[in-house]
Amino acid sequence: MEEKKKNPTLPWKVVSGILVVALIVMSVLYFSGAGMNNKAQPSAEPTTVSESNANSSQDALSLWTESAPLKSELTSYMKTITDENSKDFIPVENRIAVFDMDGTLCCETDPGYFDHKLLYHRVMEDESYKDKASEEEKETAAIVKEYFDTGEYPKGLDVKHGTAVATAFKGMTPDEFDAYVKDYKNTAMVSYSNMTNGQAFYKPMLQVIDYLQANDFTVYVVSGTDRLITRGLCDGVIDIPKSQMIGSDESFVATNQGDKDGLEYTFSHDDKVITGGEFIIKNLKMNKVSVIEREIGEQPVLCFGNSSGDAAMANFTITNNKYKSGAYLLCCDDLERENGNIEKADKMRASCEENGWTAVSMKDDWTTIYGDGVTYSKSK
Repeated sequence: MEEKKKNPTLPWKVVSGILVVALIVMSVLYFSGAGMNNKAQPSAEPTTVSESNANSSQDALSLWTESAPLKSELTSYMKTITDENSKDFIPVENRIAVFDMDGTLCCETDPGYFDHKLLYHRVMEDESYKDKASEEEKETAAIVKEYFDTGEYPKGLDVKHGTAVATAFKGMTPDEFDAYVKDYKNTAMVSYSNMTNGQAFYKPMLQVIDYLQANDFTVYVVSGTDRLITRGLCDGVIDIPKSQMIGSDESFVATNQGDKDGLEYTFSHDDKVITGGEFIIKNLKMNKVSVIEREIGEQPVLCFGNSSGDAAMANFTITNNKYKSGAYLLCCDDLERENGNIEKADKMRASCEENGWTAVSMKDDWTTIYGDGVTYSKSK
């Protein structure tokens, strides 16, 4: 007897069940907005990234006066370089900005550079070290003190200071050096009330960094200060990795390496990396351009500085750049809120005109420098 073929048609109950489930899913999608949106659709095109950035720049740069050239220039710049339809569009990977540190991001002289004050403290005031300090370190500390007292930076002190930093902190692990720097950051500023050395950052400039990062810029600090000191001072203030904090360099060795050259020694399981006591290079002027080429490998499109030590970096940024570029140099012309110097400010303003940089007036362009509650006093 021939077997009866099964009916391939699904039973009605199964079909109706499937239809009910489908209707439920469609309803959920409809009212949740995942499918057809039950709200009226806007007729205009969505706001572009560049339009959004331009609209938000007023808040992002709120500590800048409306007349500040940097504010208007950066706003216009950002609108064009983030617009993929613009001839000035810059791909994200090429949006690189470099910042000097002392005098550009933080207080430069009170009464001197942060790293010079740190060395003087280490050699002359630190009870755990001052009796161990070498004659060369003490000699350099004396020159540093003269610089503090007169405000005049002696020729050759930059290398002497870098050498003394390398020897005075020899044998520390990077973490130990970092902890030392951060401990000193907590000391009070000499000429300012309600502010420590670690808090002496220019708030308007920190806004610029935030604004750039919001527009997918990679930010580097390229400082004349020792690399480890730069890292310690910027940590917790500027949200960039250590690899993007570049400074003057000293040697590193292994704890058991002794006098052996690095080519003759292999790091062992018992080793730690420590400072080797040898000063390598002062990261100023052309050396800043060299280190950018070595460590970044791309020409920046924006540069921010404040002194002749940043001139090479600024010119490198704006010279023969395939992208729209700019350089901004701070003029220390505020004598009320900051330890300004009109003569230096005038020289920098003249340099800006000569080289095609944009001058930034600390006096006229910023609504605040360090924030409410911080005051400057020349008499201190």
